Amino acid sequence: MDLEDVPQGPVDPEVRAYVSSLVSALGGTGADEDGRYVLGDDALACLKDLKKWLKLHDEKANRLDVARCLAEGNIVSGDLLEILTLWSEEATEDKIKSKIALACLELLVPLTWPIEKNDLQMTVNHHRHVPYLQRAQLSYKRAILEHGSQKVLRNAVRVGLPSMALQMGERVARDEGIIKLLLYFFRNVAMISPPPNLPVEGSGDNISRCATIEAFHRQDVLALLLTLSSNMGEDFNTQDTVIMEILFHLLKGIDVERVFMDKAQLEATNTDELRSLLATEAGMHRNYAKTAPTRHNRFGTMIWVKRDDARVSTVSGQDILSSTQRTLSKMDESKKWNRPKQRSKDTEPGFDRFDLPEVLDESASRHLRAFVEEFLDSSFNPLFTHIRKAIERESDRILEIHAQQFFYLVSWFLEAERVRRKKKKNADKRKKSLDALDIDSFELIASVLNQETFVALNRFMQDRLDMKMWREVHAGMRCFTQILLIIQEMAESPLEEDQEIAENIQNRIFYEETTHDRIIAIVRGYKDQGFGYLDSCTELAHVFLRMLERYSKENVDLQVRSRRRARVKRKAAATATGNSNHTDDEPSEVEDIADAERVSKERKFDFGRFSSKFMTQACINTFFSFTKYYNDLNIEQLKRAHRFFYRVAFKQELSVMLFRLDIIALFNKMIKGPEGLDPAGKIYKDWDELVRQLIKKMIKKLQQRPELIVEMLFSKINSSVFYLEYGYEKQTTSSRPRPPATLEVRGAMTRDEQIGVAVAVLYDQKIDAVDWVAKVLSSAASERQSWEAERAARQLQINSSQEGSDEPQSSSKPPSIIVNPDNEERRIAMFKDNKLRLLMTLAGFERLGIDDEPDTTWLVPSALSASELSETQHMIEKHRSNPTMEYGDEDSKTAEEMLRRAPTAKKRVEYDDDSGDDGIVSDEEEDFLYQAGGPTETNSRSAALENLKKKRRNRRVVAVEDENAGISDETREARRKARLKADQEKKRKMKSKLLVRQSDDESDEDLDREFFAREEAIRRGQAERVREALQAGKITALVGTQKRKGEAREDNKNKRARIDLTASDDEDLDVGDEQSSSVPQRRSVSVSSDHVNDESPTTPFSSPRMSSSQERKADDMVVDGARVDSSQERIRTKASALNLTDQETDTGSEAGDEVEDDVVVAPTGRWRARGTALLLDDSDED
Repeated sequence: MDLEDVPQGPVDPEVRAYVSSLVSALGGTGADEDGRYVLGDDALACLKDLKKWLKLHDEKANRLDVARCLAEGNIVSGDLLEILTLWSEEATEDKIKSKIALACLELLVPLTWPIEKNDLQMTVNHHRHVPYLQRAQLSYKRAILEHGSQKVLRNAVRVGLPSMALQMGERVARDEGIIKLLLYFFRNVAMISPPPNLPVEGSGDNISRCATIEAFHRQDVLALLLTLSSNMGEDFNTQDTVIMEILFHLLKGIDVERVFMDKAQLEATNTDELRSLLATEAGMHRNYAKTAPTRHNRFGTMIWVKRDDARVSTVSGQDILSSTQRTLSKMDESKKWNRPKQRSKDTEPGFDRFDLPEVLDESASRHLRAFVEEFLDSSFNPLFTHIRKAIERESDRILEIHAQQFFYLVSWFLEAERVRRKKKKNADKRKKSLDALDIDSFELIASVLNQETFVALNRFMQDRLDMKMWREVHAGMRCFTQILLIIQEMAESPLEEDQEIAENIQNRIFYEETTHDRIIAIVRGYKDQGFGYLDSCTELAHVFLRMLERYSKENVDLQVRSRRRARVKRKAAATATGNSNHTDDEPSEVEDIADAERVSKERKFDFGRFSSKFMTQACINTFFSFTKYYNDLNIEQLKRAHRFFYRVAFKQELSVMLFRLDIIALFNKMIKGPEGLDPAGKIYKDWDELVRQLIKKMIKKLQQRPELIVEMLFSKINSSVFYLEYGYEKQTTSSRPRPPATLEVRGAMTRDEQIGVAVAVLYDQKIDAVDWVAKVLSSAASERQSWEAERAARQLQINSSQEGSDEPQSSSKPPSIIVNPDNEERRIAMFKDNKLRLLMTLAGFERLGIDDEPDTTWLVPSALSASELSETQHMIEKHRSNPTMEYGDEDSKTAEEMLRRAPTAKKRVEYDDDSGDDGIVSDEEEDFLYQAGGPTETNSRSAALENLKKKRRNRRVVAVEDENAGISDETREARRKARLKADQEKKRKMKSKLLVRQSDDESDEDLDREFFAREEAIRRGQAERVREALQAGKITALVGTQKRKGEAREDNKNKRARIDLTASDDEDLDVGDEQSSSVPQRRSVSVSSDHVNDESPTTPFSSPRMSSSQERKADDMVVDGARVDSSQERIRTKASALNLTDQETDTGSEAGDEVEDDVVVAPTGRWRARGTALLLDDSDED
């Protein structure tokens, strides 16, 4: 037989020979040494060679041959661990043994490194060796934890102590490597666990979590972790992530409540669990005993069930005879659904799963509780602050899995702190002592309650949610839930400082609406992520809703910041071109750059609106899936599901959402059975009442809406819910789409050039639209040419038949041609694409109707002849074949820059007498009734004055423009609107003689006679009252103010002296004297003539028409008897004009002498009289 025919093993024989020889040279046990392990002569060199074989062969070649040979040679338990135990505590200064121990550690780390390879990374070599190596690693862990000397881990710690004793600045790379190597060894030991798809030798207790914690506690590994964690950031820097991994693999899956139970509580809990299991088993026996076979019914039973579709189903078993429900249930159990198998997307290894429960015994729980309490007191803040900063910096040592481990450990330790405080509070209550400082101090966990942690947590959850990395989202949910519960306890703390901190944290958390939306998205997005994920997301929603509801009630003015999408347009800088004065160079809407950005806006928070977002079918399905596990849920979990369904059915009054057949069936099964809730349970009554009220509402709703019977088979959408709730469909209004802005071509261009610009704009991306327009023009030109030829032939025939007659020839217009789009995209573009609409408009197409709607018809008007259409088609084809993309010589512009938005004229409605409008004038523009100009024609003098003013204004234009050069556009626009408003106000006050018609002069003689008679009676009555007043002696003389001599002479030149007498306050006096009525009236001040003290002169109120000099004269006026007499003479003179007697006048003068020593001030009101105005003083009427 040739050597090639010899069957090869899993490892190359040459590699196996080299590795086996090195293992044999390490050393061994002998009879002459009493069974003790003896090192070989070159043990250190052999250890270094084995390290090179692992590194150069396995790591670089991506193979596992050397590791397989070492496992088969039993190097770990037979050599490496024995070598480590040879290093006694007395031989601390032995350099050789310390180097050998370090070399053993360098081999143990790669041999115990967990194999993390997914299906894509696995090769044939891996598939051959991985199962064997996984079982070998279990034996490595068992040997390390159960070694007889109980000092393997302690000696490993001694290897790293010299490097740890150095200051951080004095350590070199080798020292940092030794410390990290030691920590990785502990990480590997804690991380190794039985693979799920391989059998385990023995019971597995010697490699369980309890055994690991016990070994770490006995051999001072936990103490080392506390030392490193508490000095993180001061003496240690890069070891934080490795310590976090060790803690993660030690604590994952452990129930915090059980850790903090003492021995008595743990025994009581175990007893309760056993009692519950026994009660469940007894219930199962009772249900089975109801239909259990006896000696009289040992024969088999089979029945058939006839269904509605005339088909027959058979069911076997004697238990089916007990009840109809049991028969139907057994028939349902026989149904099988061959669900299509989907390939699992979770290809990650199970080392990082933290949702698998882990049970500890009493000893391990006690040691772990002591470690956790010391860690919270001394190491929590330094370690997690350092790791968070490293994650934010994205340091090189940070891996993708570290963020998940960080947030899970934060949640675990926060829950541990809550449970510890609760236990301590209960113990203090029993002792009737309360130490408020210890109970209410949250400083030990303050490092994860700051804004930086909240930002990192929100970013982590949102990123992992977007990438659908559900395990990471699960860790983030647990952390967020525990933070909320800690904040809730802080808010209930008796210390005001803790209450203020809790208020501030809640305000920051609830302020961001993105946080609210993320919670809703998590609950809605559950599909099949597992029960652990389902439990965490329902707990988060429950806690968040309760806290937010309570906080919103306490803070009625709660504001939240919502983020929405908005379109923001930035105009291009007009000053860049230097031609900002020209209107053609102004930037148009086409040139604006539209950007989408996140816009934040604060609004008042509405809890009802937020909670309604949970009332969707997706959220209900999530809690329904959670409730399916009702037999495995504890009281808190059942209460959580009960509160949610109660909120849906009664608080939000959306019980219609729960009227689904599977939901009602589950609720009925939970209460009525089979396999329902325990009637003796604490939560059973709440569920019983909820189900009873819900079914009552369902029956009532079925009577109101018989359609609900069909809808119970399906999930509810919003329209169905609204219809079932109110009995009619919800009315929705859709907004009409707006047409795009109308474009036009800049500058003065010919029609041919404008068509060229439009074609060039569409040339790059929408050339098919240009071809379509040309095709439509060609077809329209052919059709129009045919019509014109037919009309010419018909006209020729009419002319020949009517030759010699005088009848006029009939003329007709060609029919318009409808422009039909060639596809749906073209129809949409005819409405939305303003560039295509520009080309169609330039081609002569017209839109039918006034309203611009998506279904508006475009026409080729009848005014365009066939030659014009053909000419337009040739223009388009010419520019289609040779487009002009740039225009201008020096400052060239692209074709798109030649377009601008066409100005839109404001709609102005003109009203006339025949129109049917209501005549309402808009606020912005008014059609004024009167034109400018006033009631009379402007004469030449006023026209000359207006021309002079206009010239002066024109001279000021240049100066004003210079002054306004630095004024902004907003200021100019405000001034323009102010001028326009003032002009409109001026026009409103104008009256015009243009509306005076000749018919207005026509009068009725009878009406005129009655009018003048009535006026005459009024004049006589007024004159009679004047005479009665004079006879009664109530006239008070009015003393005018003195004037300066110059002013007096000026007044004498221009007008005669006048005296104004003011009438009483109650009536105006009109005297029918034409001469006296023409005298201009002047307001005056009346002063009594008897007692006026010179030392205290009184200043009367002057007339508004009185000049400043007259007012000063009035202030210096002194009244004497002579002046009063002269004024009385003037009164007699005026009285003679009224045919008054001297006696009456004297009576009035005497009455004036009897006036009290008083200054009588004329009222400020103004009265006009045709005759004499009199001021009546009725002070003596008493």
